[in-house]
Amino acid sequence: MRVWIQGRRLERVMSLFNQCESMKHSLVSLRFSFSKLNLSILSQKESFDSREKSVMSLFNQCESMKHLEQLHAHVIQTGLDQNLFVMGKIIVFCAVSEIGSMDYALSVFGEIENPDGFLWNTMIRGLGRTRQPEKAFEFYKKMQVKREVLDNFTYSFLVKVCGQLGSVLLGKQIHCNVLKHGVEEHVFVRNTLVHMYGMFKDIKTATHLFEEMPSSYVVAWNTIIDCNVYCGRYKEAIELFFRMWQSGIRPDDGTFVVTLSACAALGELDIGRRVHSCIDHTGLGNVVSVCNSLIDMYAKCGVVEAAYEIFNKMKVRNIVSWNTMIQALAMHGHGDEALELFSKMAEEKLATPDEVTFLGVLSACSHGGMVEEGRRYFYVMRRDYNIQPTIKHYGSMVDILGRAGLVEEAYQLIKSMPIECNSIVWRTLLAACRVHGNLELAERVRRHVSELEPDHSSDYVLLANMYASSGQWNKMARVRKSMHIRGVQKPKPGNSYIGFQPSHEVRFKYN
Repeated sequence: MRVWIQGRRLERVMSLFNQCESMKHSLVSLRFSFSKLNLSILSQKESFDSREKSVMSLFNQCESMKHLEQLHAHVIQTGLDQNLFVMGKIIVFCAVSEIGSMDYALSVFGEIENPDGFLWNTMIRGLGRTRQPEKAFEFYKKMQVKREVLDNFTYSFLVKVCGQLGSVLLGKQIHCNVLKHGVEEHVFVRNTLVHMYGMFKDIKTATHLFEEMPSSYVVAWNTIIDCNVYCGRYKEAIELFFRMWQSGIRPDDGTFVVTLSACAALGELDIGRRVHSCIDHTGLGNVVSVCNSLIDMYAKCGVVEAAYEIFNKMKVRNIVSWNTMIQALAMHGHGDEALELFSKMAEEKLATPDEVTFLGVLSACSHGGMVEEGRRYFYVMRRDYNIQPTIKHYGSMVDILGRAGLVEEAYQLIKSMPIECNSIVWRTLLAACRVHGNLELAERVRRHVSELEPDHSSDYVLLANMYASSGQWNKMARVRKSMHIRGVQKPKPGNSYIGFQPSHEVRFKYN
């Protein structure tokens, strides 16, 4: 019976149930689980339209794949398994929802005799969300073979997958097909094209496509601003924001989040404050994501007091809010306050800590020189929250121990790591050896670093300076000569950034 149920052969199960009285007790639990979805409202005696309406009303009650599978079994029993509207609901749940199953969606789709364009597009969309998004193009080829209609939604999903894959050649091929089928002017397609070229870091083409749009909606502005931020063109992103404001387009929370990230990257406090004023004028100051971005912007611009004020005024906070504030306090040397905030969050169960939370906590311990607290939280993370340390957590612990002069303990921690160490963590320990004058360990660490990144100039310079400090001039000369022979050079010199004034004057148009 269980095999028939899983194979959606529920009619066989019900036939046996009605024929054999002795089997009824074995199906009591099965029917009881069905009652969670109130499946008793379904009846084969109802008309076709009435059955369809009854089934559709049950989709809102589905809270898991188990519920969906139960409902699907009854859909088959009531003869609605080829109803495209009903099957579309099942496939959307499986392919698009966070609790769905793409494998189940593929199984269901394979049983539909004549799927329509909506079902094909949903499958492409769902496959684009998996770990193998390239499989979406297999369905695209099947659509072409079966001469299915390729519409704007088909190409929107495919263009998005191209951006995810980072395949420039494939993206340009799909773009050509977009032009061939005449859907390039559709707003969804155009926006995804702009985003795709932004992901390719071809900002020139992305900007050209944006400027060609006859009327730009807020989504289009958000897309091009985000593309500029992604490409490191923070100044241009801010210019676009003020241009958008001047054109009378009302920004949404997404606009402010991405613009504030540009201000944070540049450390542009004055412009960040002007964007904050725009937020107040649009009434979006209570949106959690916007508040989180304001906290991040003020913290990275050095005004942690303003960040804390916004945090305290928030009526609703999520884990990102707590993480951002903890990291802000840690970044500015307020380690005790950061740990106090974490303790309040954990003890009052205001949010569940995640791996990012503990990165902030360990950073606070590092900047505050709190070795014992760092060890404790590193242990608590695994014991109480079942969070396995990543390379970043180990790096933070190495930094904590290295700053305290416990370089041998830091070295043993690296050697005991269950994951492969990277050059950044080894270099952190090398710098600690330089500070605390442990030349012997520095030589060992340098060998590990050279296996991963043999031509990084700072490693040569650090070791050469240590030899010089200890009076070992011959060894210093050998390091310098080795650096010269291998052609290792220092990276480009640093540079300073001078703030700019946006060319578009801000005038508040919204009440």
